[in-house]
Amino acid sequence: MTTVRSLPIGADRVTMSDEIVVESPFDGHEIGRVPACGPAEVDRAVKAATAARHESPLPQWRRAEILDTAARLLSERTEDFARIIAEEAAKPIKTARVEAKRAVSTFTFAAAAARDLAGEMVPMESADVGEGKLAFTLRVPIGVVGAISPFNFPLNLVAHKVAPAIAAGCPVVLKPASQTPLSALALATLLLDECGLPPGHLNLVTGGGGTVGNAMVDHDDITLITFTGSPEVGWGIKAQAPQKKVGLELGNNAPVILEGDADYETAAKKISVAGFSHAGQSCISTQRVLVHESIHDKFLAKLIPLVEALKVGDPLDENTDVSALISGAERDRVKAWVDEAAASGAELATGGDVQDGVMLPTVLTNVAPDMKVCALEVFGPVIGVQTYRDVDDAIRLANDTRYGLQAAIFTNDVNVALRAARSLDFGGVLVNEVPTYRADQMPYGGLRDSGNTREGPRYAVEEMTEPRLIILQG
Repeated sequence: MTTVRSLPIGADRVTMSDEIVVESPFDGHEIGRVPACGPAEVDRAVKAATAARHESPLPQWRRAEILDTAARLLSERTEDFARIIAEEAAKPIKTARVEAKRAVSTFTFAAAAARDLAGEMVPMESADVGEGKLAFTLRVPIGVVGAISPFNFPLNLVAHKVAPAIAAGCPVVLKPASQTPLSALALATLLLDECGLPPGHLNLVTGGGGTVGNAMVDHDDITLITFTGSPEVGWGIKAQAPQKKVGLELGNNAPVILEGDADYETAAKKISVAGFSHAGQSCISTQRVLVHESIHDKFLAKLIPLVEALKVGDPLDENTDVSALISGAERDRVKAWVDEAAASGAELATGGDVQDGVMLPTVLTNVAPDMKVCALEVFGPVIGVQTYRDVDDAIRLANDTRYGLQAAIFTNDVNVALRAARSLDFGGVLVNEVPTYRADQMPYGGLRDSGNTREGPRYAVEEMTEPRLIILQG
């Protein structure tokens, strides 16, 4: 029997008789077990976090020191963390290494944000009523943060919640995805046991959204919820907790426009990775490819061989590019969407089948905006290609979506690039780069059903602190 991993809650390491079995999405073998928590454990974790906030607050220099230490230790152990990611998420090991290295950057930039955290002077004497007064603001921790993270980046998206919270001085109650809790647990252990983070400043509770998640959202002593996941769940959380601050990073069906003057060979190389990395399970996975009719055939002639050359298989194989989706149910859903598109007139350029339980990288052409593979977030290894004649039509097609996270355009015309930058209604617009690009220090977030916040350590720290006005009478 596999030993059940214990969870840090306050100063204790908690185990329970009820447990969650963590299995490989690729072949189903058991990787580990964690406690199946409930509302009682959530309440215990929140009480520990609240006590830590009041009894052992951390000065800024100490927060930065802890975060710097975490970045250093993570950089020394990227291979260990990459293997955990690869096993529990079926992320190809070479892609998992990239995630582990990105987590180092996230902690590094969070340490910088901790050091730079400051308020501002208020020009009181600019009005006669302020004469003789000196005023400034302090940035103070908002309170206990409830963090709910997804399965697709089980280390770095946890880091994007935990590291800024530490920088802001906010204790955290963290619920990682039930499918991938081991990366989060390894990170928490490192922070608490080796980086000097005091007990109670990071507490883990593992369990389902209907039990642990709801208990966190409903708890009166959690001030801010940060959630990454589906729009349906995210907006449900916001409706459920109207008096809390709720930061949502949700879905997308990322479009990329290829103008007639675009370097379509470079675009094809980038899209062959961006549409299929981690089997398309990224909020900014390239999904909708809008290609000017003058280069459509040439672009596909470059793209299809690159996609067909992607190696499908075991995530621990050094040569694997694409492995299993997080569950058989998700694989079957994606396959059904592809079949439905094909039945509605889309053409299957490559892929479309399941091989040894893995959905093959799939390219559909002649797709239409109302097909699920265009209108919704596939979250699988599928891209849809359609043509256009005029760039304004392409921008209109790109904007015709409930989402608004990131979009991109390839063009050598700076005027067209600027028109797209001003007209594409997304949180981020990239020029001559795929919409799947993300650097961890940048402001990352979207509009509409893509969310309501901006991540990136400096921006998240602002969300997790409040300005406190101080007025001195001279």
